[in-house]
Amino acid sequence: MYKKILLPTDGSEHAKKAGEHAIMIANAGLAGLAGLVVLSVVDAGYLDALTEEDLKQKLDNSLKKEGKEAVENFSAQLMESKCHGVCQQNVKLTTEIKEGNPADVILKTIEEDDIDLVVIGSSGKHALTKFVYGSVTDKVVRSAKCPVLVIK
Repeated sequence: MYKKILLPTDGSEHAKKAGEHAIMIANAGLAGLAGLVVLSVVDAGYLDALTEEDLKQKLDNSLKKEGKEAVENFSAQLMESKCHGVCQQNVKLTTEIKEGNPADVILKTIEEDDIDLVVIGSSGKHALTKFVYGSVTDKVVRSAKCPVLVIK
């Protein structure tokens, strides 16, 4: 069984569905506590192109708030899961919010946190959903050194 599962999330519907699968898989960990790492990556790199510092700061704060909400919503999802309270006992939940290029941060987290499985949504929630987040999922699938489960 998998002992440490990574769930990258942006709060999108695909990420929520991936979260449901991650909970089921983590809860099925029969060899003791399964670890579930919920990761939100704030990609503020494109903000460097903006010239107004006030606008940059507001957008950066907004992205960080969005990332925090995504991991908090997942924590609530875990508590309300179909496991009816059993999951909390079997799943060791860790939440992380990091900054950088999402695919690169996910791949680095896989190595640093000794991840056994990645459960990821097929696309995200922003305007360029299929292009931007589809490319993140694609890069993770192609480069991860552990199994990756993609949820539609």
